[in-house]
Amino acid sequence: MSIRVLVPAGALGLGWDDEALARGVARGPDLIAIDGGSTDSGPSYLGRGVSKYSRAQIKGEWAALIDAARQADCPLILGTAGTCGAGRAVDWMLDITRQILAETGRSARIAVLRCDRDPTALAEAWDRVTPLPGAPEVTPDELAACSNLVALAGVEQVQEALATGADIVICGRTTDTAILAALPLAAGCDAGCAWLGAKVGECGALATTRPWSGVLELDFDAAGCTVRPLAEGAEATPQTVAAHLLYENADPHILHEPGGHLDCRPARYAADGEATRIEGAVWVPGPYSVKLEAARLTGFGAQALAIVRPPRYVRHARAFAASLEAEARRRIADRLPDVAYDMDLRLIGVDAALGDLEPDRGAPVEVGLLLRVRAATQEQALEVARIVNPLLLHHPLEPGEPMPTFAFPSSPPEHATGATYAFVLHHVLALDDPMDGFSVEAFDA
Repeated sequence: MSIRVLVPAGALGLGWDDEALARGVARGPDLIAIDGGSTDSGPSYLGRGVSKYSRAQIKGEWAALIDAARQADCPLILGTAGTCGAGRAVDWMLDITRQILAETGRSARIAVLRCDRDPTALAEAWDRVTPLPGAPEVTPDELAACSNLVALAGVEQVQEALATGADIVICGRTTDTAILAALPLAAGCDAGCAWLGAKVGECGALATTRPWSGVLELDFDAAGCTVRPLAEGAEATPQTVAAHLLYENADPHILHEPGGHLDCRPARYAADGEATRIEGAVWVPGPYSVKLEAARLTGFGAQALAIVRPPRYVRHARAFAASLEAEARRRIADRLPDVAYDMDLRLIGVDAALGDLEPDRGAPVEVGLLLRVRAATQEQALEVARIVNPLLLHHPLEPGEPMPTFAFPSSPPEHATGATYAFVLHHVLALDDPMDGFSVEAFDA
């Protein structure tokens, strides 16, 4: 047996090489599969149940993939619809799909896999929940406050959706690998290499010498998997393929999925022209559990940015920021004594990303001083930012020196950033039946 899966890109919304996609369609895939989501961009998207990508961009790419699947006469599947995979995002993607079909005069059988969980029901089953390393303590009130809570589907739930015979499958939250491994596993391909090939292919051409070309072909069979890029001049080498096991894994040798784990240590990688052949990985079945994700509202945010250029201030940027923050907190305590807030200052161009872990202590030409505030209401957050506003414009490095003036790149400098969210769960839920709490609906559209 053999199964060919075409992966257009690492995520819907990123784009791909059109010629490479056409080449892949002409090669006759059994399935076109693409991921739609991630937690990489933080908890806001799950908290709000929305996509990070433009609707126009998603619609254009999805329409192209619906057309590609028609040409290839194979199913099309999307994992983690709308960035977060929550029900609202799945409905958003379903609406886009219906609109495309209506505009093109087509019909299709659609299957929808929903992965949402009820916080109350989960609290009642909390004895079946296990925290992962580093998981926060979760109170019943925090669980009840979650705006969206999802479980990550594995291959079993995706196989259930594919078994409906749907032309288009829209999934809620799935593991990145599940949509790629489901069909090969259902067809009896080698289990270890089905999972390993799916891991390598989860981000499209990222595991190749031309990562932005997007398009990747995975050929699964009884002995292994062949990873082949389809863009002109791209190669999937043993190094680029094996290196992808370092991506988003705490351990590159052992990869956990619902229902077991993948042992990559016995895997062998061999170059085959522009492709790489994988054999030898071992799938180890285990108790069935699914990862949980949830987000809750933590307040409302505001930001302001000032650009600092005087060389002396740039040289002493950390001391300047510390002095400004101390004065800001004194004023806020005086004027808004009853307002609870969080505030920090980031030095853009110095250590905004790594903070104290920044290894490069070079001297920048200018520094962006980014104020970030969070409070219980939007107006409170803006009030705090407005109190800090004059300090961002004129705060002196030393008392008694002439008043400096810095630059605001916008007017007003302080902006509402809206609702802020935090991830709540880093836990797994044990299931007796893989379909417990998941649902699949198929219909004609």
